[in-house]
Amino acid sequence: MYRRHNNGQISIKEFHLPFGGTLDPENRWVQLEGLMPWDELEQAYAPQFNATIGAPAKSVRMAFGALYIKQKLGLRNP
Repeated sequence: MYRRHNNGQISIKEFHLPFGGTLDPENRWVQLEGLMPWDELEQAYAPQFNATIGAPAKSVRMAFGALYIKQKLGLRNP
């Protein structure tokens, strides 16, 4: 089951560190967040799940983000 809704996740630009700092805008992952077409990815991802039964799926940002990082860093499953 996939629920499309704003889960309260803030954008990276809105994230502030506890000591008053912000994330470095030059960080590769911060830059990538702004380049990803998250809405388009969600439109392709959501229909893969039954709308009424089953455990809720992870958000597209978590699922696709993890796969992207795995590929980008050349990681593999143990």
